[in-house]
Amino acid sequence: QVQLVESGGGLVQAGGSLRLSCAASGRTFSMYDMGWFRQAPGKEREFVSTISRSGGDTYYADSVKGRFTISRDNAKNTVYLQMNNLKPEDTAVYYCAAVAAPLYYSRKYYPNLYDYWGQGTQVTVSS
Repeated sequence: QVQLVESGGGLVQAGGSLRLSCAASGRTFSMYDMGWFRQAPGKEREFVSTISRSGGDTYYADSVKGRFTISRDNAKNTVYLQMNNLKPEDTAVYYCAAVAAPLYYSRKYYPNLYDYWGQGTQVTVSS
């Protein structure tokens, strides 16, 4: 069992930055690939980024590539999402998720394949 708690969301102007954190409980954090997803009002939850359990492999949605950076600190049981040059279209609730079995290729983009989820943190970008 893994419990995930996100933090770091807030209101920011377009062009600004935020750093999201996701703290995980348990001593097996390093055995999970971690992902960030987001969901805007009236829209489906969408993939943002994912990082392998070692931290060696990262993937990004095209919409955030070059602006967002995912990282993890296995000693602190925490995964981060640094978001720079934020745009109004980035406004959403951001969720972190954990998956035990590696998701290869496009499977990592599907939220229903992840095992555990946090409660989400709101990010609002004003124009």
